[in-house]
Amino acid sequence: MYLAIIGFAMVAVIVALLLKGKMSPIVVLITIPTIAALLAGFGISDIGKFIVDGVKTTQNNAVLFIFSITYFGIMTDVGLFDILVGKLVKKAGNNVIAITVVTAVIAIMAHLDGSTACTVLITIPSMYPIYKRMNIRPYVLLLLTASAMGVMNLLPWGGPTARAATVLGMDANDLWLKLIPIQIVGVVVTLTLAVIMGIIEKKRGAGLNAGSSDTVETAAAAEADKKAEELKRPKLLWFNGLLTIGIIVSLVLNVVSSYVVFMMGTCIALIVNYPSLKAQDARFKAHAASALSIATTMLAAGAMVGVMEGTDMLSAMANVLISFIPEALGQYIHVIFGIFALPMGMMIGTDAYFYGIMPLIIEVGTKYGVTALNTAMTMIIGKNVALMISPLVPATFLAIGLVDVELKDHIRFSFKWLFGISLVMLLAGFLLGVIQL
Repeated sequence: MYLAIIGFAMVAVIVALLLKGKMSPIVVLITIPTIAALLAGFGISDIGKFIVDGVKTTQNNAVLFIFSITYFGIMTDVGLFDILVGKLVKKAGNNVIAITVVTAVIAIMAHLDGSTACTVLITIPSMYPIYKRMNIRPYVLLLLTASAMGVMNLLPWGGPTARAATVLGMDANDLWLKLIPIQIVGVVVTLTLAVIMGIIEKKRGAGLNAGSSDTVETAAAAEADKKAEELKRPKLLWFNGLLTIGIIVSLVLNVVSSYVVFMMGTCIALIVNYPSLKAQDARFKAHAASALSIATTMLAAGAMVGVMEGTDMLSAMANVLISFIPEALGQYIHVIFGIFALPMGMMIGTDAYFYGIMPLIIEVGTKYGVTALNTAMTMIIGKNVALMISPLVPATFLAIGLVDVELKDHIRFSFKWLFGISLVMLLAGFLLGVIQL
């Protein structure tokens, strides 16, 4: 019981500190479990071994994150998506339904890099002037971007999938391969939602009184555009497109470890697009912050998982929870938490959710015969879809700021649709046999 009390206190402190945002997740995920293990009576040498064992399970995913984010950052720099976006927008013309569908397609493509900020900055600025001209509500633009982002974030270099894989002690790519059928359903549902939104907006009168889409460009924006243009490689579009397709195919076929694919892909992309040492260093430095912050947090989470497992805290905590859960509900605990994953995901930070809550629910589920993989897959769906309606995600504020919408209005409009999408994807997981009841 003493070990369980320490474990619950540790999880509570970790979740509280992560929610308050007063300390770096890296500091929290290493320091608090170490203190908890000391209080539980373990020595420094034992704790060191627990941490080493835990970090070993996260190394591959950390490397994957570093090189995948860098690779897709380079692809954004060279302008791989620019021409595609331009053609899609032009093709949509003044057709309201086509515009909403194109919005979803652009957001889906933009989130290939797993970066929420990049997805927002590619999708919303390119489509918002058209929405204003066609009198389509900005809430629709935010909703479709959020839906596409939530569905595509199941990719192995997306934060939630990598974090869940860390907790499971498996390769993020292996987890993604199991989630692909659910992700495909999510993409179809997102495109269907785009059509529905287009029909609703058309009935509201969108497109009947097209306004002006003229914009005023500031000197700072002009300078930023100039620097961005210098990085583009339009003549190498064909090469970068084939390279990206080759990487995605290699990931699906699981030819070699996913991080190896991105290590090679990043090197090839740099050699071809930015052959000089100065240019290559500049690209690495430009994307280092986002790549390293997540990778180091993942390694720190490995340390936490190692301590929780090595000290048997998880098992002790699970035994306490089991005593309070009705026997009839125990075998469906993954279903229950899968249903409520979206509202939970809105209010609980990503690290707190995956490194604080998920390991505990997994352990409880295991006691009732629910596999860790099943629990993780149910919990990851709703959390992903909740991404851009969560007040804990910076990209949410970036998005609503770009269209001048208040957070409460965005959540009020989008919540029911996104909650529905998460439930459809969860149901699809059960019906397709990806997740077992």
